[in-house]
Amino acid sequence: MRPRPARDAGAATVDFVLVALPLLFLLLGVLQVAAYLHLRAVVVAGAAEGARHAAAAGMSTQDGGPWAERVLADGVSARTAAGLDCAAFEVPGSAGSVLVAVRCRGAVPGLVAALGPALPVDVAAHAVKEGR
Repeated sequence: MRPRPARDAGAATVDFVLVALPLLFLLLGVLQVAAYLHLRAVVVAGAAEGARHAAAAGMSTQDGGPWAERVLADGVSARTAAGLDCAAFEVPGSAGSVLVAVRCRGAVPGLVAALGPALPVDVAAHAVKEGR
């Protein structure tokens, strides 16, 4: 083997940095998307649980929002739950039925907070109101 010329010294380090940095940002982007989709699914499930709770016989429609927030507080971090507000209201359904809608909206922090702003979340769930 021939010895490497002195002008090539350190080239591997530069190559590593040029490849590793874009790969690191790509990995962080994929993790951010996965975390956001998971969190959105948890918020949808919390809103649906709040709608079902408020739609049950004997429950007030207004109970849906706080119930959804309570469910979310158990499913996400306190910081994330603090950024979400849920409200319940009635909407007319088909054939004279009444639906209870729970809408949760707010912003959730990014995976790496320094890399960008909070991400918006706005979901709604509906359930048929039982016997009036």
